[in-house]
Amino acid sequence: MPRTVADAEGELRALLSRSIAVTYEPQAPPSDRPLRRSAVLILFGALDRRPAEHGARTVPPELDVLLTRRADGMRHHAGQIAFPGGGAEPGDRNAADTALREASEETGVDPAGVEVLGSLQPVHIPVSNNLVTPVVGWWRRASAVAADHAESVEVFRAPVAEMLDPAARGTSVLRHEATTYRGAAFALGPHLGGHLVWGFTGMTLASLFDELGWSVPWNPRQEFPVAP
Repeated sequence: MPRTVADAEGELRALLSRSIAVTYEPQAPPSDRPLRRSAVLILFGALDRRPAEHGARTVPPELDVLLTRRADGMRHHAGQIAFPGGGAEPGDRNAADTALREASEETGVDPAGVEVLGSLQPVHIPVSNNLVTPVVGWWRRASAVAADHAESVEVFRAPVAEMLDPAARGTSVLRHEATTYRGAAFALGPHLGGHLVWGFTGMTLASLFDELGWSVPWNPRQEFPVAP
């Protein structure tokens, strides 16, 4: 199990040397919009060296992941915690280009300071009809980050150890008309606004943590209600 930042980085490199699929359960009815190709950046690092306040010991306490809170006026996933990312543009050579460009626009992260380690298999998000490629990066060189207040209204580095704390893990429950949607979720601490990481973001992180062997036993019967 990783005990140092170097160990965690090595685990990520080893994992991304093979094809990894995200365990994803749709959280809304499908859209009739045209299919759109997108990418998100899952950016791990430990550059601020600020340790987690508590949490699992399967990862070093200073390991974190970059997250944003989407603007309330967004058409899809408004107000949710998300990875920075968005739709592909003609000038993008690949999914990594899309993820890095969008992350720079939304958070100000400098792409030159990010090493792309690899990608997970694309995930189809029915509610927005997006085919999303999760691109995993490692933060090599620090850069200031801040919300652009167009697509994102908050940007923060969430300690992974705190997210892996069994007390912070549970199942999101979204009831919409006659259907109930469930998925892996993480409750962030008060110092990060107490937000809930759920939907595509929560399930992608849960899949990654499971594949990496970083997860510790948690209670899936702990439910976090989500408003439609």
